[in-house]
Amino acid sequence: MILQEMFGVDLGSDTVKIYSLKKDEILIEKNMIAVRNKDEVLAVGNDAYEMYEKAPHNIEVSSPMSGGMIANIGHLEVVLHLLLRKLSRHFGSRPIVYFSVPMNMTEIEKRAYNTIASGGDLRKSRIYLVERPIVNALALGIPITKTKGSMIIDMGAQSTELSIIADNRVIISKPLAYGGNRIDEAVMANVRKKCGLHISRRMASRLKNAMAGFSRDKKEARKVIGIDAVSGLPREGIVTDTIVNEAMRRIVNQMCEEIQVFLERTPPQIRSSIVQEGIYLTGGCTKITNLSAYLSRRIECAVKTSQYSDLSAIYGLKEIITHKTLWRWAVPARSKRRKRKF
Repeated sequence: MILQEMFGVDLGSDTVKIYSLKKDEILIEKNMIAVRNKDEVLAVGNDAYEMYEKAPHNIEVSSPMSGGMIANIGHLEVVLHLLLRKLSRHFGSRPIVYFSVPMNMTEIEKRAYNTIASGGDLRKSRIYLVERPIVNALALGIPITKTKGSMIIDMGAQSTELSIIADNRVIISKPLAYGGNRIDEAVMANVRKKCGLHISRRMASRLKNAMAGFSRDKKEARKVIGIDAVSGLPREGIVTDTIVNEAMRRIVNQMCEEIQVFLERTPPQIRSSIVQEGIYLTGGCTKITNLSAYLSRRIECAVKTSQYSDLSAIYGLKEIITHKTLWRWAVPARSKRRKRKF
């Protein structure tokens, strides 16, 4: 029996995750594209990321996503199609593509997903959209049809999405302009202020992942190479964990204030269920050591970290693709309200 090709796609600002039903395999690559002289595509995915902050001026290396939304449809279409080619050479006559998408999208944003997956070999594909809080909930094991109030914090590279599920649906969702990149920028700024050294975003990300711990007992230092803020010449410097964590706490504390306000505006009976159950934390930032414990202390509520980290959405899409009873959560990209029928 030949399986109809189905793909699940999670277009993150940092990485693209693609699940293939036929291969039962997940491809994970950086959501980056390298373009020379504005029209020649040199590389996508991990190959493009290797050129990031190293390429000459005539080569632009960037992500086609911004703040969790599509910023460049043309570039994203190229990235998606080339990465799909790594999973499958033949898509069949009518492949089906499921996208995890943010809440509260406009019709224009919905059509963008249909556009990027309707060209070339995918021109006869059927496109379905699934709200990201739903796929996260499926991966986290939240009983969507039974929960009286479950809250998910999806902390990604460029944004954080707060969502509450109750009454068999997502009742409220709010995007926040805080994410891993915002933390990287804070680390870069603090290193410049305390050490007089300009470091790259990639170096700041490495420091964040290696030294962050939200623990005042931890004492650690790393040697880094950057550009002297005064002379403009390359030099070495020493960055301590205090410098890194000070920058991180500033951003995370701002996010905690937003979360507390969000919870305060939640209906009391639903908030009671959330406090009793605990808040679920997912997204790439869950890899930061002790982040969930720090959030728990700040917002005074238990925080549970997803075992899948930034792969929760793609595992949720896999659940939908492989279980027909869950297909009802998928909405055709060309329709505003009509649900899929089987």
